[in-house]
Amino acid sequence: MLLKGRTAVISGAASRRGIGRATAELFAEHGARVAIFDLDAAAARDAAATLAPVEQGDHIGIRCDVADRQSCVAAAEEAAHAFGAINILINNAGITQPVKTLDISSADWERIVGVNMTGVLYLSQAIIPNMRQHGGGSIACMSSVSAQRGGGIFGGPHYSAAKAGVLGLAKAMAREFGPEGIRVNSVTPGLIQTDITGDKLTPEMRTDILKGIPLSRLGEARDVANIYLFLASDLSAYVTGAVMDVNGGMLIH
Repeated sequence: MLLKGRTAVISGAASRRGIGRATAELFAEHGARVAIFDLDAAAARDAAATLAPVEQGDHIGIRCDVADRQSCVAAAEEAAHAFGAINILINNAGITQPVKTLDISSADWERIVGVNMTGVLYLSQAIIPNMRQHGGGSIACMSSVSAQRGGGIFGGPHYSAAKAGVLGLAKAMAREFGPEGIRVNSVTPGLIQTDITGDKLTPEMRTDILKGIPLSRLGEARDVANIYLFLASDLSAYVTGAVMDVNGGMLIH
């Protein structure tokens, strides 16, 4: 068990087919006590109740709107009250929108950037003081191959911009908090089969996309969860400020 005795907060982890849920399940299997943060409080509690039991106590589900600073603070305080030390933060929450540059409204921009990038800042600000108090921790942030290649299949330019911002923010936090034992890394998935992609892929689209993936398959949520596990565990004890590609070779650089 790579995370035995540790605690983890995972945002956006209530969706049944999501990367966050797969990560929560994997972390619990490896001994971590998990707090699922999600906009849907009931779904967060239900998801937490399905996780494998661990020695140090029950998993918990907490409502959190990552785009709202006070919501992040309140959720972090609730998790800290339950757990004491928070060892791991997975900034996983995200949303997308397939629109073109000239069609992005002010509301679209604020919503996509608010959840995907500003939410990483707000939740990190809420959790880092606890990590400082308890001697360090590991933070992993969800970015996207879209940030690296300038667009994806289902995300518009505002999504690419937000996910690119996550890379810069995570690297800056890694540099700032490394001396205090807090590691910060990013994950850049390619096309992963989740509730976000859902049934949007037609057979023709799938065939065309697979031509550009050397491993000849779409990613599964567990593929990304495995990388989060690596970054959360001592296997990556000397890794910070890194960007971990999980795209089957869709982007090789």
